Amino acid sequence: MADSISLTAVVVIVISYLLGNLSPATIMGKLYGVDIRSAGSGNPGTTNTLREIGPAAAGVTLLVDILKGVVAVLLGRYVAGGGVVEYLCGTAVFLGHIWPVFYRFKGGKGIATGFGVMMVLNWKIGLILLLIAAAGALLSRKMSVGSIAAGIAVPVCFGVAQGLPYALWGLFMGLIIIWRHRTNIGRLIRHEEPSIGLFEKLGKGKQK
Repeated sequence: MADSISLTAVVVIVISYLLGNLSPATIMGKLYGVDIRSAGSGNPGTTNTLREIGPAAAGVTLLVDILKGVVAVLLGRYVAGGGVVEYLCGTAVFLGHIWPVFYRFKGGKGIATGFGVMMVLNWKIGLILLLIAAAGALLSRKMSVGSIAAGIAVPVCFGVAQGLPYALWGLFMGLIIIWRHRTNIGRLIRHEEPSIGLFEKLGKGKQK
């Protein structure tokens, strides 16, 4: 992670940040007549879209948010020569999703876009993080628990697989994910965090 940064790389990094500003949840909300930034938790991400609009809109939101991460890293790889630029593009699209300039720096929590980034940088780590997130969500019936667990695992996975510099990058990404879930953590501590979708149905089924 010690490559020089060219003008092309700088342009691609900026493009990646702007790509992160694309908000499929907001667009889907407008199509369905819902202000996703005011409805529910106010978070323009997959989980809130699922709660407030439905599975079809949530599926589109999830797919587009993942693809943003994928495209950004591929731009760094094939347009700007790869290496450290891939990681910078991945970071830029991730930050653009969370703090979008076009939405007054109020964006999503970065899980789907971060997953897209991880899958291109190291698909094995991406799949491990996906399994950790899924296990956390299934065991707790809370999507936020899975996301937080994955955030904690990011630096560990990159450190073990690729060494200290990558662990530090993973720590930066993981801490942002955890910080973005600080309100969820508060609700979890107070036992106020809602279950969602399939988990709610499973819970009702057990109560019958």
